[in-house]
Amino acid sequence: MPLVNPSRIKPNFAIALGAIAVFVLAVLGGRLNGPSLAASLAAQAPAAIASAGGAGEVSARFTTPSGLPSRHPVLSGGETLDEQTRARIARAVAAIHGTGGVRWADSSALVAGGETAANPLHCQDDVSALLRVRSIRFEEGSARIDAASSELISEVAAALRPCLGAIILIEGHTDNSGIEPGNLQLSSQRANAVRAALITAGIPADGLRAAGMGSHEPVAGLDAADPANRRIEFSVIAIKPLTPTPVDTPAPR
Repeated sequence: MPLVNPSRIKPNFAIALGAIAVFVLAVLGGRLNGPSLAASLAAQAPAAIASAGGAGEVSARFTTPSGLPSRHPVLSGGETLDEQTRARIARAVAAIHGTGGVRWADSSALVAGGETAANPLHCQDDVSALLRVRSIRFEEGSARIDAASSELISEVAAALRPCLGAIILIEGHTDNSGIEPGNLQLSSQRANAVRAALITAGIPADGLRAAGMGSHEPVAGLDAADPANRRIEFSVIAIKPLTPTPVDTPAPR
């Protein structure tokens, strides 16, 4: 009987572990952002809308403009309802566990479950959850955002909209390949590219900051040379008082 080469066992074991890790991440990603979550939220929305006085008047769509499932619903209808009722309906939908920012189709108002703006740290957590299983990708050696990441940018923007009044820092990170001045420059350019994309998506420019960290802050537990260190991170660095405006309060029609 041929003997098994022990040197091949460890690589095969590592491959198996990698496959399991990918599967687990895929499952988590599906639960977090997939059709099952959107369908569950959509199924709960009619009861929440009815409880707030919008039965037969208002519907909630848990999809992006391109038709992909989303945890950030768009409310439509209710044009004849008063603004207090509309606000109450939006808060009721936002209170459904797992729901992100809520937007009315006929205005830019977003609500995140309360009378005031959402706790910015919650928005930070929402964005972190999006980026835990997916990454904003760039063209090789460039600050140009890969076209495949446009949908993720839109989802990040939707998660940040309820954080009006917070200052959000966008950090670009690299691994330690190449010389550090180049790493710092590239990470800064990528952070600014994401900032520009979010501004285009409707996030106020004065609430966004960008910084390049180079390879100075690798992911905990990873070698500084690991490509997984190439990433974009978001964090709340300041909170300023927010006066309601037509951007975050349903406007009269």
